[in-house]
Amino acid sequence: MKRLTLRARLTLVYGGLLLLAGIVLLGVTYVLVDQRMPQPMRAELPDRTAVVTRLPTSAEDLDKIRMLIQDVQSEAKRNALESLLTQGGIALAVVSAAAVVIGWLVAGRALQPLHQITGTARRIAGADSAGRGLHERIALTGPRDEVRELADTFDQMLERLDRSFDGQRRFVANASHELRTPLALNRALVELAVSRPDAPAEVRRLGEALLSVNERHERLIDGLLTLADSESEVTERATVDLAEIAAHVVEQVAPVYPEVPVHRSLEPARTVGDPVLLERLVFNLVENALRHNVPTDGWVRLRTGQVAGRPTLVVVNTGPVIPSYDVETMFQPFRRLSRERVAGTRGFGLGLSIVRAVARAHGGAAEAAPRPDGGLTVTVTLPPATPTR
Repeated sequence: MKRLTLRARLTLVYGGLLLLAGIVLLGVTYVLVDQRMPQPMRAELPDRTAVVTRLPTSAEDLDKIRMLIQDVQSEAKRNALESLLTQGGIALAVVSAAAVVIGWLVAGRALQPLHQITGTARRIAGADSAGRGLHERIALTGPRDEVRELADTFDQMLERLDRSFDGQRRFVANASHELRTPLALNRALVELAVSRPDAPAEVRRLGEALLSVNERHERLIDGLLTLADSESEVTERATVDLAEIAAHVVEQVAPVYPEVPVHRSLEPARTVGDPVLLERLVFNLVENALRHNVPTDGWVRLRTGQVAGRPTLVVVNTGPVIPSYDVETMFQPFRRLSRERVAGTRGFGLGLSIVRAVARAHGGAAEAAPRPDGGLTVTVTLPPATPTR
């Protein structure tokens, strides 16, 4: 059985209390009227002989008159009490129905601030990513009652959370920027040492290893910067075509993995957004699809176009079998299959998290589904470009 809403329960309470009070009032009125109305005449008439000598009526006629008067009085009292109950009951029913309607309206009016608070909380909870939407406030107006105090407390909590998330994003961005300089300096020094003509073979091998580690760290810093930028609001927007971006990315990435063919079906898919971030989104999807593939007979399918009026990018690849319960884990930063920490040379686990963050920053979505034979199907949908007039 579906539970009644708070508004319905308040309405029932209002109507029930009024009905109960009306029943009590009607009962008290009935008792008071019954007590105050004159009782039927019960006094004995004078001596029959005296009455007979003064009135030309027999004693039997006087008894009949007395009984008739008593019957009339009893009937009048009974009719009055019945009329009180009938008319009072009808009036009580009408007033109770009106009370239910008025109670419903009053309850809705009283609960309107709570609906406003709930709506704000639901929009924030349904935000695309952590921290997004915390800039919204309830800003409830009205008397400073308990509901207003609740709304103000909620706004204060949102403000603190908003500052906390902004500080976290700024810290990641600043730290990543600061780490770029020493990494670039390390790369320059190692390259200088390796490029010397008199450098021994051991130094060259060590330098190549250090350059590989340094490059890995640079890619990590670049991924953190991209993730921090994509979780911020996109301010610079331009009309771009996902088909053009996909073709450009494939020309760059496909030669690195010549053993994996890329099948393209690129239809126009125009959207509005940051071209750099959208290019990084497509780059991460294509690179992941090529890198995490099978050694032989692997392939990648890349498709763009309009689906239900929205620009859509679909990347399908062969690869290892992925459990369905592990798909969402792959969208978390620094995570991969089975919630393991990313290690080795396979990557940092930022690829799909950057894809989803960029898609959500543009008002879109990124979803993935495992293929039964292995591999993954990733679908990115974005808002359509506003037609020019």
